[in-house]
Amino acid sequence: MLVKLYSSSVFGITATTITVEVNIDNGLNFYLVGLPDNAVKESQQRIRASFKNNGFHFPGKEITVNLAPADIRKEGSVFDLPIALGILAASNQLTHDSLSDYLIVGELSLDGSLQATRGVLAIALQAREEGFKGIIVPEINASEASVIEGLDVYGLSNLTQVVNFLNDPSTSSPAKAPAMDAYEQANFEIPVDFKEVKGQFAVKRAFEIAAAGGHNIILIGPPGSGKSMLAKRFPTLLPSMSLEEALETTKIHSVAGKIKHTGGLIRQRPFRKPHHTISDIGLIGGGSYPQPGEISLAHNGVLFLDELPEYKRTVLEVLRQPLEDRTVSISRAKFSIEYPAGFMLIAAMNPCPCGYLNHPEKGCSCGPGMVDRYLNKISGPLLDRIDMHIEVQPVKYDELTGTMPQEDSRSIRGRVETASSIQKKRYKSSMAHNNAQMSRSEIETHCILDEASRALLKQAMVHLGLSARAYDRILKVARTIADLEGSSDIQTPHVAEAIQYRSLDKSRLGG
Repeated sequence: MLVKLYSSSVFGITATTITVEVNIDNGLNFYLVGLPDNAVKESQQRIRASFKNNGFHFPGKEITVNLAPADIRKEGSVFDLPIALGILAASNQLTHDSLSDYLIVGELSLDGSLQATRGVLAIALQAREEGFKGIIVPEINASEASVIEGLDVYGLSNLTQVVNFLNDPSTSSPAKAPAMDAYEQANFEIPVDFKEVKGQFAVKRAFEIAAAGGHNIILIGPPGSGKSMLAKRFPTLLPSMSLEEALETTKIHSVAGKIKHTGGLIRQRPFRKPHHTISDIGLIGGGSYPQPGEISLAHNGVLFLDELPEYKRTVLEVLRQPLEDRTVSISRAKFSIEYPAGFMLIAAMNPCPCGYLNHPEKGCSCGPGMVDRYLNKISGPLLDRIDMHIEVQPVKYDELTGTMPQEDSRSIRGRVETASSIQKKRYKSSMAHNNAQMSRSEIETHCILDEASRALLKQAMVHLGLSARAYDRILKVARTIADLEGSSDIQTPHVAEAIQYRSLDKSRLGG
């Protein structure tokens, strides 16, 4: 007897519907075809044990399972449940009239319980697009899939529950989608706050500009000056994620298996902080079956690279293309996968190996040439792609022990969101979302300078030896500063402030 039902396989961050065909005939063999990987091939042992432990009979006949289309490699254990149900239906242990109405995924334990599955959000989106009545997933994945409207999501905990549901749909009810007001409220939760940071008013100003325009930023300062503390609080300044951004972010984390199953959507902007020993593949993604890397997990959020010169140069150089294109392509011999990589980069570094170059109180102990070699670990093309270079000075004792109240993140974010709304209107018919993403033609349209501003920028270009890319970065930052002040035109003070955020373009840091 032949039975057909449907499952799904995730490729990149999109899902492809897989037809699971199960045929039972005379014989004693078990055949699993359709380019399965080892995890799929091992499903036979898990299914046999789960049948025995849940009172089902594993047919002593020839069983052929085909996963179509046969030219797409199938990986993972998500096919355990649909294969098991196909065997039960083909052996008349399950009513199969409604099997084709549902898209089914799930890994079976030996006792028949269902384990969490990666990529459920992408699978649910695909199921809705293809018109399935509903989707059957492990109970732990139900809250993740239920955020998709127009699709019944049944989160079940074991094989017996799934069989009972298919025999009698009244035994289970669809999972309820999380309330959107809870989503909106969560967007305003602030675990850390800028009011906890004493002093550093210049850096806070730079962070406000970076958050408002989506600009990449690098912090240069001695140990203990607060670079990491400031960077960790940067996401609290960013505008709240839209529902579309939350869906996209959750989909990426779901595919990578990084999602928490205690709620639905990821509501806070990601903040990723990989260690400096990370590999190229760990940063951009890859592997035999390519998975998202740190830059994709930071999509719609922040990637923080602390102690930047300590990263391998090859690791840093792979950032150059994603910083420009906001996507990363991972190519293998037979296929290519593209992952989103629309992140904001925050980097931090010491000014020299010992960390005390230009320190107001401590002397630098680095020998001749050491500072240059240290700074040369960061290539010019990479620095060109970082809009703002900020020098962080140690906090003075009076500021550190003072009782003057500091501005909190909520207040700063209010100004950031006002500037962000200006940019949304400006780029509503554009591929850009903020000033940092402006194309060359958009810069010419939205960054018109008066005579005095052009003269100032020309002087800076000559004095600092800036590249054409750095020139564009200054104009973008100046546009953001003008937006923060509610000015439709870029004025000379805006350009002057933007120029001062290029300290690493000087011949000597701090010189």
